[in-house]
Amino acid sequence: MSVVSGVLLAGLALPVAGGIGLTAKDTAEGFEDVPTDFKTPPLTQATQIFDAKGGLIAKVYERDRTVITAEQMSPFMRQAQVDIEDARFYEHGAVDLKGILRALSKNAESGTTSQGASTLTQQYVKNVNVEQAGDDRDAVLEAQRKTLGRKIQELKVAIKLEEELPKEQILTNYLNITYYGNGAYGVEAASQRYFGKSNKDLTVAEAAMLAGLVQNPSQYDPKLHPQAAQNRRDVVIGKMLENKHITPEQAQEAKAAPLGLNFKEPRNGCIIAQAGMGFFCDYVRHVVKQDPVFGKSAEERKKFWNQGGLNIYTTLDPDKQAAAQNAVSSNVRVTDSVSAAATMVEPGTGKILAMAQTRPYGLLEEKNQTVVNLNVDAAMGGGNGFQPGSTFKPVVAAAALEAGLPATQEYSSPNKLEYPTMKTCEGTWKNDARPKTVVPNESASEKGPYQLKQAMALSVNTYFIQMEQEIGLCAVKQMANKLGITTKASGKPLEEVPAMALGVEEMSPLTMAGVYATFAAQGTHCDPVAINKITTVDGKEVPVPAGHCEKAFSESTARALNTVLNGVTENNGTGAALNLEDNRQIAGKTGTSDRKRAAWFTGYTPQLATAVWLGGPKGGVEMRNITINGKYRTEVFGADGPGPIWRDAMNQALRGTPKQTLPMADIPDPAPPKADPSTTPATGAPTGPANTTGPATTTQPDQQQP
Repeated sequence: MSVVSGVLLAGLALPVAGGIGLTAKDTAEGFEDVPTDFKTPPLTQATQIFDAKGGLIAKVYERDRTVITAEQMSPFMRQAQVDIEDARFYEHGAVDLKGILRALSKNAESGTTSQGASTLTQQYVKNVNVEQAGDDRDAVLEAQRKTLGRKIQELKVAIKLEEELPKEQILTNYLNITYYGNGAYGVEAASQRYFGKSNKDLTVAEAAMLAGLVQNPSQYDPKLHPQAAQNRRDVVIGKMLENKHITPEQAQEAKAAPLGLNFKEPRNGCIIAQAGMGFFCDYVRHVVKQDPVFGKSAEERKKFWNQGGLNIYTTLDPDKQAAAQNAVSSNVRVTDSVSAAATMVEPGTGKILAMAQTRPYGLLEEKNQTVVNLNVDAAMGGGNGFQPGSTFKPVVAAAALEAGLPATQEYSSPNKLEYPTMKTCEGTWKNDARPKTVVPNESASEKGPYQLKQAMALSVNTYFIQMEQEIGLCAVKQMANKLGITTKASGKPLEEVPAMALGVEEMSPLTMAGVYATFAAQGTHCDPVAINKITTVDGKEVPVPAGHCEKAFSESTARALNTVLNGVTENNGTGAALNLEDNRQIAGKTGTSDRKRAAWFTGYTPQLATAVWLGGPKGGVEMRNITINGKYRTEVFGADGPGPIWRDAMNQALRGTPKQTLPMADIPDPAPPKADPSTTPATGAPTGPANTTGPATTTQPDQQQP
């Protein structure tokens, strides 16, 4: 037995003589316990990501595999695999002594090691070792090494496995783990890959072809070597007939059948996601790999994702996604020097309903593709964000209203203003620059006094600096935190500087959409939610992150903000041209950053908040004297750049839905400011840049526009 075992364990590739030195005691050691992974191996499988209506967004996997039960497999498949790989599988134990002697005889006659004697159970054990090695190339090579020690270990496990598992289960496990070529692991993935059907629906000929691939998936690849594949298939059919698992008539019909391929190219990852959903798909991947609900450590979460076998049902609304994608694509060309991004969030839940951008998801820079998700923070697959400009001013207003200032608060709002001294959470900010840093309004005609409603509509910079001085920088920072702005998009801490009010600290569209969704939800802020439900392939539910909502400010503040931001889109407000096609009530704010490097419009209805950004993907494009979508522009503002994108997206997304009104406050219109005969009356439209001095810090702007 020592000699026979030695020959077997060396895979019939080592001489019988050679001092193998095995004893019954040696081979018996370690038989007491078989690792659970060999009984029910945690096989890597494909994960499917679905939209909110059940449509498939993408299929992602480390290995394309779908584990199925014996009942879900074709009986022809099970018979064919046994007949060609181990015809005496049901008669012998883990070691097939007759098979060893037959192989020894054949190899001796030929002078080669052309025939092996590993049983199907031994092959299964080897496959489990390879599976556990994962993508570690060295570990895979080690698992495949034909050494005596490895063969002994495999045999130990195989013998014990035969004692603890029925043959049918071992066969099922084998059929789920085995590689069938072209990226298909297991019989279900192989059936889908080669024939576009479930394994249970395979014919005799189709099952035989798949069974024949196992010996050498490359040599018998039916795409590359159809004749070799057919010849091998016919050998399998012959074995099935020889073992009386099919009739002569079935064998004749199967051999006469063409290969009948319906080959489906491997489609893996977010790069093949449907309808511009690749960036959202990638965002879901980041959620799984970062949220502690999926594992306490990063390593545990990575393993959970790589293991796969999940059905992830997300919040993405395919209709709203189409609306957002159509809007960014029809207003900005892929080849333009700038790009656009849009995120839609549901107020009151935080559900992400759409996430679109002009440049497609992909790795080919020459085709203007990118894998950087411009809608999200760096930690979630995005870049370092973009200055939101004046779209941040409502955050200052919310902090002021919560601090007790009235909605009719008035400030002198001069045309230019030196940044004043302000209180911070830790101390005091002082304008120590020489000369002192000055903040201007957009046009020479903009000078107060103004009240909040008009100052927001006209986006008067100096008004909000004076408001910020009164309540202090700490109050603004704390309100930003409540609204979900806990850091910059880069992950760096927020800086308590006066220019915070003018939106100089980089944010992502998802963050800003969440802020405005809070306004729409009467002060209730909800963290972003991307996943509704996750189930395993066998139907078990997996815990998902719970949506977290919390009151950020009072309903009276929300009503005042709704009224003020509604005024931006009416009369002489900076967003007056952005009314929707059905004239439903909207509210929002324009924003244009330092040197026109980013332009925004973020707005909402009671049921939908959308943030749209326009600018250079890497933040360095100044949108002056620029051509966008074939149209030349001397300069770009929030109202005429991202504004029309927002309008198009909202029109399509809300078409046919019930009109809803925003809870409003009664804020009297202020008396118009006294006209200065030396200037042109303010119209709300920008008329040109104002002169300023240099910034006090790297985050201070030259100026911020509406």
